[in-house]
Amino acid sequence: MVILVPLLLVAVFVALWVMRRGATLTRVCRWREDRAAGVDLWRCAVCGAVTQARGAPRHCLRGQG
Repeated sequence: MVILVPLLLVAVFVALWVMRRGATLTRVCRWREDRAAGVDLWRCAVCGAVTQARGAPRHCLRGQG
């Protein structure tokens, strides 16, 4: 029983960390493909970040570039 409680706490911490790591999707950013500017060019309608990628970016690129 003494080992079970710390083990449970570690398991909960790891589970929350894994769920948070996968949830870093762009919550604020709204990525739109800018077809007029070129192929695979994405522009954020919220922060104005621009990137070239095959699909919509999964992370906010605000302040980069």
